Amino acid sequence: MLSKKLLIGFAALGIGIAAAGSDYKIELAQTTQVGGTDLKAGEYKVEVQGDKAIFKSGKDVVAQSPAKVENAKRKYSATAVSTNASKLESIAVGGTTMMIVLPQ
Repeated sequence: MLSKKLLIGFAALGIGIAAAGSDYKIELAQTTQVGGTDLKAGEYKVEVQGDKAIFKSGKDVVAQSPAKVENAKRKYSATAVSTNASKLESIAVGGTTMMIVLPQ
């Protein structure tokens, strides 16, 4: 049985920090829902601004969602996305101790 949180990423995820600050790149292997918006498979930039995660494709904002940042005790070795029923739940940011959690 698949666990509640499904890590998408064997080949699709694992893109680390794109730039300094709170901008990160992720790649979605399949259509994933974020804040009520379906994001098609592909690469996105995620910006954390206060209590929001903003998802961009190129320079265009394609989705927004409430988010909170949690810190782990150890650094994540790679960026990984957790989903539940195709809804994005969290992003563990590779090379950092940061996890971006999107409430359902």
